[in-house]
Amino acid sequence: SNFAVQCLQDEPITIFGDGTQTRSFCYVDDTVDGLMRLMESDVSDAPVNIGNPIEISLLEMAEKILQVTGSKSKIVFKPLPEDDPKVRQPDITLARSLLGWEPWVNLEEGLRATLDYFRTSINAQKSEP
Repeated sequence: SNFAVQCLQDEPITIFGDGTQTRSFCYVDDTVDGLMRLMESDVSDAPVNIGNPIEISLLEMAEKILQVTGSKSKIVFKPLPEDDPKVRQPDITLARSLLGWEPWVNLEEGLRATLDYFRTSINAQKSEP
């Protein structure tokens, strides 16, 4: 969300560290679907990860947001906090096998919808008296 808001306001995009650390982004509709399936299932004794196993580096994500928005924002790098994880990738094996669930919304589609949401929110705040 920080990258999206920064890009939409043409502010510098802040990346902590060198941007090689990875994250996995799961669109909210997919997350809600997975959680609903889990709540409606008989699974009660196993931790079931709901998320997207496809990783992307933070630098790649910032560049993708810049591309999609057409923003003139520049990427700036700040020191990496000590406790920042280098990799975040959920293992969704149990979600697939026990719930028949996996994410369906691809990154670009989810990113466009998310950016539309933030764009609308920012514009609404600007038009408030």
